[in-house]
Amino acid sequence: MLTRLEISGFKNLLDVRVDFGPFTCIAGANGVGKSNVFDAIEFLSYLASDTLVEASQRVRGASGLRGGDPRDLFWDGYRDHQRQISLAAEMIVPAEVEDDLGAPANPTTTFLRYELELGYAAPESENSVGRLTLEREELRHIIRGDAPKHLRFPHSAKKFRTSVVQGQRRGGAFLSTELRDSGTVINVHGDGGSFGRPQPRAAARAGRTVLSTVTTNDYPTILAARREMQSWRRLALEPSALRAPDNFGDPRSLATNGRHLASTLYRIANESEFGERPTDPEAVYAQVADRLSDLIGLGVDSLNVEPDQVREVFTVFLQERSGLRLPARALSEGTLRFLALCVLLEDPTFTGLICMEEPENGIHPANLGAMVQLVQDLAVDPSDAPGPENPFRQVLVNTHAPGVVQLCSPADLLLAETRPYRASDGTVTAALSLVPFRGSWRATSEGPTFSEADVVAYLVAPSGAQLQLPLGIAG
Repeated sequence: MLTRLEISGFKNLLDVRVDFGPFTCIAGANGVGKSNVFDAIEFLSYLASDTLVEASQRVRGASGLRGGDPRDLFWDGYRDHQRQISLAAEMIVPAEVEDDLGAPANPTTTFLRYELELGYAAPESENSVGRLTLEREELRHIIRGDAPKHLRFPHSAKKFRTSVVQGQRRGGAFLSTELRDSGTVINVHGDGGSFGRPQPRAAARAGRTVLSTVTTNDYPTILAARREMQSWRRLALEPSALRAPDNFGDPRSLATNGRHLASTLYRIANESEFGERPTDPEAVYAQVADRLSDLIGLGVDSLNVEPDQVREVFTVFLQERSGLRLPARALSEGTLRFLALCVLLEDPTFTGLICMEEPENGIHPANLGAMVQLVQDLAVDPSDAPGPENPFRQVLVNTHAPGVVQLCSPADLLLAETRPYRASDGTVTAALSLVPFRGSWRATSEGPTFSEADVVAYLVAPSGAQLQLPLGIAG
């Protein structure tokens, strides 16, 4: 769970410091830079697995495409000045993970702060682009006594916090940066604290974050941080992927583009996490069908996955109350996206951070409430301990739709807007700011906030609207 994110120098994020709860909705106009926040989270996730070069190529560039020049990631990256990206993430990591060989690993502590600084090295020849460089990397623990100050969103201290914030650390950092005569060194410290000598890694020759190199349970807390960051994903459900058939040999977990919908639902209905067959697969199908029936205009009678033993494929079939039986490929785009989220809601193995852009796309206005409620229900309930019935999921969405803003609790909203920012060289530029609602748990005495008056455009009919309900009926 990502509880706090700090970003400086990444695209138009020059001084962003934001706290996250189980569910957060970022609202702002088109082109303001809302997606850059998701890009930064996605970038951190890539850096936990890939090299610096690979991670920089997987993130959207200035043109909106991937695989571009790494200077696209820096604020004002094409001007001749020193370029630096600083990222910090506070996170709750799993209490048990597996290393790359399948061996279990238990971190010493589960509440951590990760800090990273990246620079830029100019190209060495005319026909090449520059590259990212590792300047600083730190991983430290947050003591349990300070957890209430860091986890400011409403939650049950007895049930939620004590179950996710575990362990303690008596030593110093798990990763630390040291400046030596030979250059910058990233020290890897064991979970034993001050016992044992740290393992130094030369930053100049790393080519990747040191955290991404930990693959075994020799360093369980670093590994747990890596696994947590790898679970941060951007969910971009594509109709073509949702409609694609699944072979028997395909993965049985939903991909970020929606692929493997049928095989995932079949696995949830017919297999448990421990390999045992559920007592009533039809009950799972009925649960998904019942949630899907929240869509107005869709008369759902039943839903199931049929395995075709001849073609060796899975197919989702929806039975309408009219008697019409439809395969998934015949459903509308909005219905397919809603169905995919219904399936994820029933999957206890699908955990981690989910970023979703404009979940209202393809949804009829009459069904907007059902979609927003479904997205909110995907997030963990912080009034109870996480578990199979309350998967440890976190959801971040962004939107510019007034209907979504009106349906969200003000405490869950962040207003994305550009504000003047004075850079270190004295120049003033426009940078993205994420502003909480006045009086909400995110608001601080020294930071800016917004009120209803600041979001009038989201709360009233647009100027010039020619079709409105008569006065008195709207209420």
